[in-house]
Amino acid sequence: MPLFEYEDNEALGTVRAVDTATVAVAVDNVELLRKLQVNRLVALQSSKPGQHLIGIVQKITRDAAIAAALSDKMQDEDVPTEQNTVRITLIGTFIARLGTTDNIFRRTLETVPEIDARCFAIEGEHLTGFMRATSFVGSEDGQRLTLGSYTLDEDAEAFLNANRFFQRHAVVVGSTGSGKSWTTARLLEQVATLPHANAILFDIHGEYKTLSGDGIRHFRIAGSGDLGSSKSFNEGVLYFPYWLLSYEEMTSMLVDRSDQNAPNQAMVLSRTVTAAKRAYLEDGKHEDILRNFTIDSPVPYDIGKVLEDLRELDVEMVKGSSGRDKQGEFHGRLSRFIARLENKLNDRRLGFMLAAPAETSEFDWLSQCGKLLLAGTRDQETGAGGVKVIDFSEVPSDILPLILGRFASFLFQVQQWTPRKHRHPIAIFCDEAHLYIPHRSDGGSVSDIALNAFERIAKEGRKYGVGLVVISQRPSEVSRTVLSQCNNFVALRLTNAEDQNVVQRLLPDSLGGLASLLPVLDTGEALVVGDASLLPSRIRISEPQSKPDSGTVDFWDEWCRDGEVEAIANAVHSWRRQSFA
Repeated sequence: MPLFEYEDNEALGTVRAVDTATVAVAVDNVELLRKLQVNRLVALQSSKPGQHLIGIVQKITRDAAIAAALSDKMQDEDVPTEQNTVRITLIGTFIARLGTTDNIFRRTLETVPEIDARCFAIEGEHLTGFMRATSFVGSEDGQRLTLGSYTLDEDAEAFLNANRFFQRHAVVVGSTGSGKSWTTARLLEQVATLPHANAILFDIHGEYKTLSGDGIRHFRIAGSGDLGSSKSFNEGVLYFPYWLLSYEEMTSMLVDRSDQNAPNQAMVLSRTVTAAKRAYLEDGKHEDILRNFTIDSPVPYDIGKVLEDLRELDVEMVKGSSGRDKQGEFHGRLSRFIARLENKLNDRRLGFMLAAPAETSEFDWLSQCGKLLLAGTRDQETGAGGVKVIDFSEVPSDILPLILGRFASFLFQVQQWTPRKHRHPIAIFCDEAHLYIPHRSDGGSVSDIALNAFERIAKEGRKYGVGLVVISQRPSEVSRTVLSQCNNFVALRLTNAEDQNVVQRLLPDSLGGLASLLPVLDTGEALVVGDASLLPSRIRISEPQSKPDSGTVDFWDEWCRDGEVEAIANAVHSWRRQSFA
């Protein structure tokens, strides 16, 4: 049975003006006008039988002055005393029947309404039926992902096209306390139910420790308290050895660009690291790699040997033309560089990278680690899930962007070098993205290098099966390049005008007015727009099974309870040890 069967007397009004995707409808019935609300849905008669055009109410005006002027000019008693106009943005076409399928909604406009075409409000049973029909449309086009229910009709479940959501990247934004972490947990829990899921969450503050389930496994970057212990990958402790860093990343971390000897230091670093990698490959008789490797190839090497070579160059004396000893080319020019490297090696905060266990320098370590992290299948032996939550909370903030950028680049490069027929897609959830995918960064800094890595993934990731989900409370501080490549938006309440403007600029021109909803959304309510959603929708996010520990504290209630004196002592102890372990 066709969903939209209206009687003529149910019409809201008739079309008076038509633009490309905007329609003006004249409403004579004041009672109907009073019931209308902005952002409600309407159906307009199409020039094709069996079709209705669907629109969203953008503006409602009641102007008596225009009507009075028309009446005076035309001297026509039939002219109404008021000119009531509803401006509508068209968003798609509803087809009563196509082939053997009933009630199909498409986000295309094959026609536009004719002048005097009737407009009907979609409410009551019509609204429930339309929302349900919309939710189940396109199931053959990809696995559906549910976030919650429509605010317009809470009986209708809101589905997204999961393929399009991850293929074309997504953004989850919202002010503190708006439900951003809740929404992320809801997404991850559904991903985890899939038998061959593959997703990684960068957990910056450790707030997703509470997520649990068969498809979820937790890891954390080793802290200073883990150094020298027997905890390893199987216990969920990750190390990130220094030899995974590219030459540019090593240089940004070790070379002070303000030093007048910086060019010499960078050049010597390149030579010594290349020589150390060559020595490792020669010792292991890896002839096939030895012929083609570069300084950026992920080949282990001994950083202690690199430091020893640097010290020798810094004090080197060579024979001059007269036969007397003279200072070598780099004599005394590497002292400050060597001191910086020694300080890094002695810094226990960087132990996860510079003091990793010996097993991380084994030639097969990377592929073994990669299988568990990247295969996208559940490993029955270890019980690793398809969703990997990686806690970066113990990584020093000054190098956090560098580590996250390298980690993301590592994932991307493995996908890039995997043959297409063996490539398994992976989604990267970037929590607190404004910290390491910044809108502005200093040239050559660690944040700039990380930014380049994420921008490349945003632009090229789809080709290699790498999807981004960018999560931030400050979209105005996130790279515009990355945001512009994201075609799905889950926007929760945003109170900052700059953040609202960023979201508004990213929306299609015809839907830019929806940004006015952002400051009035309820907690846990989101505006969802993009390729994964047939309708630009206001959705109430369903409660996840495991709520994240997002750090929201009930101040007043806590102030009514006794404080824990021991908690302060424990915090000081952890601070001194630089570890939560």
